[in-house]
Amino acid sequence: MADTPPLQAVKVFDAVARHLNFTKAAAELNMTQSAVSYQVKLLEDYVGTALFRREARGVGLSEHGRAVAPLVRQALGDLAQAFRSAKAETANLLVISTMHTFATTWLAPRIGSFQMENPELAVRLDISPNLANFHDDGVDVGIRSGKGEWPGIKSHCIGGGNFTVACSPQYYARIGKPKTPADLADCIFIGPRDDWWPLWFAAAGINPPAAFSRPGIDVETQQMAMVLAVAGHGLALVHLGFVTEEFKTGKLIQPFDVMASSGFNYYLVYPEGGPLPNKTKLFRDWILKEAGQELA
Repeated sequence: MADTPPLQAVKVFDAVARHLNFTKAAAELNMTQSAVSYQVKLLEDYVGTALFRREARGVGLSEHGRAVAPLVRQALGDLAQAFRSAKAETANLLVISTMHTFATTWLAPRIGSFQMENPELAVRLDISPNLANFHDDGVDVGIRSGKGEWPGIKSHCIGGGNFTVACSPQYYARIGKPKTPADLADCIFIGPRDDWWPLWFAAAGINPPAAFSRPGIDVETQQMAMVLAVAGHGLALVHLGFVTEEFKTGKLIQPFDVMASSGFNYYLVYPEGGPLPNKTKLFRDWILKEAGQELA
């Protein structure tokens, strides 16, 4: 025997106990009277005794029924409150799935302004390189890199597809303040195997080196490349929108005014179709405005 009786039978018992009438209970629950009777019988079989007395004018609670009824009412109230609280928490929590570099270099420093504009919302960042499964992961919106084409997904381009070469002023002076992009071939490249290097050299109008003459520094994220560049360890490829503070404070410079594109951009994504929650609308409007001013 199960430790607890079927919830539907408990709800039926509560309705009949309050109305002391099978017909009124059936109307409240949108059930037939025979279905109500069946659920009461299930519960009485579970308990092993009658919970109601059949009377000429309707039904009355048995001794056991009178003992159980207030406890059931309280338990159902507590259960309803628990789910109301959970629903309210979910309604006021915005879960954003995004990649590490975008989260740490662009979103995290700015997300406070979104919360100041929307103080009723809490925000949780879910850091992952994978496209969120919106149906199973509890994620409201995602930010991903690509071409904006994902089945069943609505996407809004927020930019970030252009990149350039950056380094620290100290490293720039150390390599003799090169005059042309071709003079960079003998430098230390951060992330030398990155597919973006040939794209940048092509944008500069020169053939990329077949092989870099000096060993580079392999990194896994653009954020790490930026940290190494600021420390003066070589040349890095960066999105300008991710290093605005570093450029403002002079920690990084752009040796040449050459921008390249990977053909990929960052996109705000969420499930297509169905009503859009207000919290998603608020974040969509905020990030499109914010990114439109800063991400190229």
